[in-house]
This record gives sequence, C-alpha cells and structure tokens, in this order.
Amino acid sequence: MSEYVPPKVWTWDQENGGQFASINRPIAGPTHDKDLPRGEHPFQLYSLGTPNGQKVTMLFEELLAAGHDAEYDAWLISIQDGDQFSSGFVSVNPNSKIPALLDCSGETPFRVFESGAILLHLAEKFRAFMPTDPAGRAECLSWLMWQMGSAPMIGGGFGHFYAYAPEKFEYPINRYAMETKRLFSVADRRLAETPYLAGDMLTIADIAAYAWLGTFARGEAYGDAATFLEIESYTHVERWVAELDARPALQRGRKVNRNAEGWAIERHSAADIDAVM
Repeated sequence: MSEYVPPKVWTWDQENGGQFASINRPIAGPTHDKDLPRGEHPFQLYSLGTPNGQKVTMLFEELLAAGHDAEYDAWLISIQDGDQFSSGFVSVNPNSKIPALLDCSGETPFRVFESGAILLHLAEKFRAFMPTDPAGRAECLSWLMWQMGSAPMIGGGFGHFYAYAPEKFEYPINRYAMETKRLFSVADRRLAETPYLAGDMLTIADIAAYAWLGTFARGEAYGDAATFLEIESYTHVERWVAELDARPALQRGRKVNRNAEGWAIERHSAADIDAVM
C-alpha cells in the first residue's frame, strides 16, 4: 500500500467518509427549510439517544425525580436523515449537533447548545446536581470539562476508526485505543478516591461521563470494544457504573429519542417512558 501524500490544498471527497459520509460536510448552515416542533412544556429538547443526547434526558429525569419543575418535551432529531441541517435546528444550534435545548420557562425563549452547556444551565437553574461551595463547584466543572474534552477522543477517534471507518488501519486504532484507555485510567484513579467524580455527591459531571463510560462498561459500545480495551480491568469505574445503573431516573433518561424497540421515540410526558420500561 502506497503512503498517502496530502495534497497542497484539501478538497472534499464525499465518497470517502465511511458510515457517516452522507451527514458529514465541511460547511455550516442549513440545507433545507423546516421549522422545529414546539410542545407545551417549559423545556424543548431536540436530540437523539446517543451518549451526548442521553446526558440531557438523564439529567431531566433526575431533576423530575427530585421534585423539580423540569417537565420537558424531547423531539427526535434523526441525524441519518439530516434533521440537524434544517433551518429550525440550525437556529437553535448553529453547530448542527445534538442535543439542543430551547428554554421556554421565562418570558423570552432562548437557546442552549452543546451538552455540557445544557447540563450546566439546568444545574444552575434548579440549583441541583452541582456543589454550591467554590471548591466543590470547581471540582465538578473540572470533571465536566474533562468529559467534554475526552468524548471526541473516545467517539470520533477510537469509535470511528475501530468501528465505522471504511478500512481498518493499525496506527489510528492504536493511537485512539491508547488514549481511551488512558481516559479510563484517569476516571478509575479518581473513583478509587471518591464515590463520584466531584466528591461525595452525584453531579452533572457524573451524568456526562456515565453516558459515555457506561456504554463501554456494559459492553454496548462499538461491537467488542469492551473486550478489546479490557474495560473490566477498571474496577472502580465498573463499581461506579453499576451504582448509576441502579438509579431509576438515569435508566429512564437512557430510553429517550431513538426509533427502536424498547425506546421512546419522543417524550412528552412520563407515560411515554413508562410504556417502554
């Protein structure tokens, strides 16, 4: 096999993007006009049941379980069908990525995009799942940003080259396998010290990290990736995942926004999730 030599100027080859070639492009903005639906609840979530989308629905369900007025409508955004490139969705998230939130709880609705920003917004709004003391808040935000920075390495890096790329190449798989294992090691060392990432209480940092690390611990990520990466060797992560797996609200949040058996395609009331649990 001849070595790839990059051209002087890169050009877009639509035929060389692997499984997601049809939805990846190097330009921003909408491809078609379509308004987003709007429900009756204070929060309108436009999402898909991927780890990044599950972060937000899991937090909403935890807020509801804790007695907060956090009712929400969750609308399915099918990224395979290009829903994220509609004019309505781009107006809520100019980055065309799920999840995106429209906060309609006040007089003037406003958008919040990027999963970490949505988690932080809701935690501050309801004063829940984030410590209030400066040191605890800083620890929580540090681990939240750690997760946000690590997800592209795990998903777009390891996940893409291990499971989705049109061809398997040793160098990128080794490179991102090493980084994914390092990130698991970071979490494992921390969880050997404390029950949760930010200390003694469940926070948005745990919810964000659990959405990704939990899929590996349960053997749900990228085929046999859990075996390939020896995820069971991270015993403190495994303990933490098992504890979060036992939280009913988190499991409810994991069941939202996917068109598949055992999932709620949309969520407009608790009954929608009850029907698939």
